[in-house]
Parts: sequence; structure tokens; C-alpha cells
Amino acid sequence: MKFLVVDDERDVEMLFRQKFRKEIRSGLIELQFAFSGKEALEHLQNTQPPDVLYIFSDINMPGMSGLELLEKVKTQFPQIQVSMISAYGDDENYKKAISSGAKEFFTKPIDFESLRAEITELSDSSD
Repeated sequence: MKFLVVDDERDVEMLFRQKFRKEIRSGLIELQFAFSGKEALEHLQNTQPPDVLYIFSDINMPGMSGLELLEKVKTQFPQIQVSMISAYGDDENYKKAISSGAKEFFTKPIDFESLRAEITELSDSSD
């Protein structure tokens, strides 16, 4: 199962790879990274059909925000699940994300156990 993590902070890649080391090694998941909303959309558009099943995207990024990316993904690739990640757990971002089709909303620092449960649920439902 392939996941795309979208965040303008490059150290997020190392953090995700470390936290999901066991799942990556066992082949349960494959992580790909994009460092902007534009880069994420290009990745999805260049692979037909897209090979990503789930996107975890930061909300606050320069250029295209995570909420803009969410709306574009839900329009162009409705089969892909998207969860949002924000350093700010404010109600406005939460409501906008959920009403725009986000599956979940995580706040930083990320609770990786909750994220792991989400991934397990997804992999079980796709079997």
C-alpha cells in the first residue's frame, strides 16, 4: 500500500521513515514524499492510474496549501483518501478539511500510534 506524505518541512521524511520502519521493511506500506502541493499533484498526474492510496498532507505550506491540495485531489482523484496534518488544531481548519472530504485531521506533534491505527484500518479495508 503506497502513501504520499506532503509537507514543506523536509525533516518530516526522516521522521515518518523512522516511525514506520517496521511496516516499511515488512512491505506493508511504501512511503513517498512530496515537499509541496504542486509536487504532490504532479506525482499523481504522472502515474496513471495513480498508485497512491492515501495522502497525509500538511495544511500550511507555501504556494498551494494543503486544503487547496485536498480539494484538487478530491476532484481529480476521488478514490484517494486524504488526511490533513496541522500544527494548529483550530476549529476552522478542522471544519474546512472535513467538509472538503478529509478522512482524518491530525495535529502536530503527530500521534503516530493514531496514524498507525489509521493505516492498519486502511490496509485491512483494502484487502
